[in-house]
Amino acid sequence: MSYKDTLQMPKTNFPMKGSLPNKEPGMQEQWEAAGMYDKVQQRTEGRPLFVLHDGPPYANGDIHMGHALNKILKDFIVRSRSMMGFHAPYVPGWDTHGLPIETALTKKGKVDRKKLTTAEFRKKCEEYALGQIDSQREQFKRLGVRGDWDNPYVTLTHEYEAQQIKVFGDMAKKGFIYKGKKPVYWSPSSESALAEAEIEYHDKRSASIYVSFDVTENKGVLLGDEKFIIWTTTPWTIPANLAIAVHPDLTYSAVETGGETYIVAEDLIEELAELLEWKEYHIRAHYKGQELEGLRTKHPLYDRESLVILGEHVTTEAGTGCVHTAPGHGEDDYIVGQKYGLDVLCPVNDQGVFTEEAPMFEGLFYDTANKTISEKLDEAGRLLKLDFFTHSYPHDWRTKKPVIYRATSQWFASIKDFRSDLLREVEKVEWLPKWGETRLYNMVRDRGDWCISRQRAWGVPIPIFYGEDGEAIITDETIDHVSELFRMHGSNIWFEKEAADLLPEGFTSEHSPGGTFTKETDIMDVWFDSGSSHQAVLEEREELQRPADVYLEGSDQYRGWFNSSLSTAVAVTGQAPFNTVISHGFTLDGQGKKMSKSQGNVVVPDKVMKQLGADILRLWTASVDYQADVRVSDDILKQVSEGYRKIRNTYRFLLGNLADFEPEQHMVRFENRSGVNQYMTIKLQELIRSVRDSYDQYQFSHVYNQIHQFCVIEMSSFYMDISKDTLYTKQPDDAERRGIQSVMYEALTALLKLMSPILPHTVEEAWVELPGTPEADAAQLTDMPQPAVFEGVEELEAAWDRFMVLRDDVMKALEDARNNQGIKKNLHAFVTVYASDQDKELLESLDELEKLFIVSGASVKSLEEAPAQAVEYDYMQVLVERKEGEECERCRIVTTELGQDEDHPTLCPVCTETVVTHFASREV
Repeated sequence: MSYKDTLQMPKTNFPMKGSLPNKEPGMQEQWEAAGMYDKVQQRTEGRPLFVLHDGPPYANGDIHMGHALNKILKDFIVRSRSMMGFHAPYVPGWDTHGLPIETALTKKGKVDRKKLTTAEFRKKCEEYALGQIDSQREQFKRLGVRGDWDNPYVTLTHEYEAQQIKVFGDMAKKGFIYKGKKPVYWSPSSESALAEAEIEYHDKRSASIYVSFDVTENKGVLLGDEKFIIWTTTPWTIPANLAIAVHPDLTYSAVETGGETYIVAEDLIEELAELLEWKEYHIRAHYKGQELEGLRTKHPLYDRESLVILGEHVTTEAGTGCVHTAPGHGEDDYIVGQKYGLDVLCPVNDQGVFTEEAPMFEGLFYDTANKTISEKLDEAGRLLKLDFFTHSYPHDWRTKKPVIYRATSQWFASIKDFRSDLLREVEKVEWLPKWGETRLYNMVRDRGDWCISRQRAWGVPIPIFYGEDGEAIITDETIDHVSELFRMHGSNIWFEKEAADLLPEGFTSEHSPGGTFTKETDIMDVWFDSGSSHQAVLEEREELQRPADVYLEGSDQYRGWFNSSLSTAVAVTGQAPFNTVISHGFTLDGQGKKMSKSQGNVVVPDKVMKQLGADILRLWTASVDYQADVRVSDDILKQVSEGYRKIRNTYRFLLGNLADFEPEQHMVRFENRSGVNQYMTIKLQELIRSVRDSYDQYQFSHVYNQIHQFCVIEMSSFYMDISKDTLYTKQPDDAERRGIQSVMYEALTALLKLMSPILPHTVEEAWVELPGTPEADAAQLTDMPQPAVFEGVEELEAAWDRFMVLRDDVMKALEDARNNQGIKKNLHAFVTVYASDQDKELLESLDELEKLFIVSGASVKSLEEAPAQAVEYDYMQVLVERKEGEECERCRIVTTELGQDEDHPTLCPVCTETVVTHFASREV
């Protein structure tokens, strides 16, 4: 007889090797053909609604690791919520307007913008955007992200644009929309205004100049021959200077040096003396800043005066305490200038070139003019110091070129008019991480009014008409009409028709007695587009609701989508559009550096999926602390792959040992299980409870770590190891064997469900191999397991917990014996443990201690009996000796009882009984 044939060895179709890149696409095709998303929605219909609102990625280019991290995290949430008692639809979206698409068309697409009308050009932009959506959609689906991909929301669709117009109209109706000329971030390279969210900071080398202004009218306050000194890092704004600001409460001094007397802040005199190389100086007088208000100085280049004014924004952190003020080129300058009725002078055009309002410099690009202006100041004897320094400076996030502050006529949303409401709502929202609340609160608190107009073609037009008198016309009637036109025809109609054709039939206005109207040509900031999604998506689509339960985006969206969504929603509804906001960090390379093609350190999702599979990318996402910046590299992904292999092998071992298990027939109830099987059942319930809590708190790394530890420590290193002998060698219906299989079946079913949101492909591959009648066609069509509660098991669990600690000492002793005593296998060993009375009593109460230690013999004695050769470990002393006897050919234990049956002389008595009873008819 071949004893190998009498063993119950694992059997399964679930392979050790995942081959994910080959299998996953086919599985995704099957899910799509089966309508898996719709099946999930149908299954959960009627449950409490849970809405994760997708922040729209920009429809341009292939997805990168940041996209992958973002979409996979969202998928974790949606999948887990649909398995935890909620109805969780997921509607993906895309942001489609803006400069990048215009640039892509004109550069990459080689479209000659000048040969097309605005409407024609916009049509091409739309076609390009839709093509980009198709490409990105397939890449997102390849990640295993489940959603309503056939019906996404897209910011260029008619219904979206119609709702966006409604949002604008509601804000205008409440008085939050106005037009004004004030300084805004202006990008000469884009020829458009920018919002704060469209600004990023890079180092820039700038000039630093100190300039004197002669006092022309001192009102009897000064001695009569003083000069004010100002400091600026933007010499090009000197032609726009209209004032000098001083702080009302600072002390200013008249400092005489080298035959001149200068007015500067007292606190800065020593610093300025060194910087401007004043060899000797003395103080002639002191003044409070408020005493200097109303004095007049002569502009250093032009025949006009610059007024001395008071400003709370003036500090002594740098400069002279006398602040160069150009209301057309700075926010503080503008605000303080309004108090004094100063003009908003801005002698720079859309391209950043000086106009005729800047004599001597007309036609010069602003940055080029820095040198010329400095030279002119020097010629006039007004330049006291010129230096250069490198500092962080705002740049256009698209063109990567410097921006300027420039006063233009723009449309604004007046944040200050509902700032208190915004701050109140920020405090109501749950923020993960918690610091997000402080970050957005401070942004809202310090934010100026939102410039929402852009001088571009590809976007949603601002729905404003103008009468013959130049006054803006915006009424409920015009807004409703334009909204309906956009819903029917799309926003391109605004550029295809004249103003009169866009107005309601028979529309009249006191601003146009002659019936002549014009229309606004600016478009809305793209952040207004995406920021309107709470109405254009959450309200527009019947399967969703406002506010959403969760917004989840990168940490850069505090100043972007989180901010614009909050602003428009509170302005329109008085309520934040989200209950919880979760932010994640940026993806960096393995050394924590930003990825860039030039550095050659870019990890591309598509490449990872082709080499390792989407489930590896998903497991990486689950393994990192996503709320901070995360690292990814080939080495890191290899480590993740090793973790995946251990989880997969756990599934495989459990499936293999359930080959002859029928749950309906063979399941052993908890109360009938042995102590170790009850203990593992209890541990499984703790895992289920903890993992559910982690999903509930969006702590996916905890989910991964707990499941990985359970598979590797509790299952592989302990339970599966000690169970092999029983599973393989006992009779098929042996009570202990069926008890072990019962635990394994429950564990496998739970592990598959718990990991379904993270490893959907692997889980579904294993799910179809589960024994018995399947609960559902797919794991994702089930609910998470609920932890069972067993009464009166506290002592049992405590005892086994203690045993596990003691067992570690035995495992260390066996390892030492293999290394130092020539005992090749644990089954060749006899272990004697010398324990305290309490631990001795515990160990003696356990059945088949040698199986728990996986040795051929074990005994327990009192600590006082320990011989000198026993080794002391953490909790007890252990003596490992070679077991006397020979190895059983079938179960491999060492025993002195071989040969008791002449037909089976190489078997131990237990194996002999099993073979004779159940396998006697088999022949060699």
